[in-house]
Amino acid sequence: MASQAALADRIRTELAQYLKKDMESVLPQHSLREDLGLDSMATIELLFKIEEAFDIQIPDRDLQTLATVGQVIAYVQRRLRPAPSRQTARLAARRQHTKRRG
Repeated sequence: MASQAALADRIRTELAQYLKKDMESVLPQHSLREDLGLDSMATIELLFKIEEAFDIQIPDRDLQTLATVGQVIAYVQRRLRPAPSRQTARLAARRQHTKRRG
C-alpha cells in the first residue's frame, strides 16, 4: 500500500488535473467550493473521478462531509486502509483480556 504522503499527492494530482491546475496550487486546507470554485455538480463529478482512480465508492451520505481537499484525502486514506479481520480482532481482544488478568 502506498504511503500516506504518496497517496495524498496522488489525490492532489487527480484534483489538480480535474481543475486544470498545478498540484502545488491544490492544498489540503483548500475548500472545494470557496477556494477551488467547485459548485455541487462539479464536486460530484470530481468525487466520481476519485472513485474511479482509487476503485472505491463514495456513498451519497458521505458527500456532505467532504468539503476540503484534506477531508477528501483523509476519507480516501480511511477507505483504502484494510479492515481488520474478525480473527485479528478476536486475537487482539484475547491479548487485552490476558494482560488485564496477568
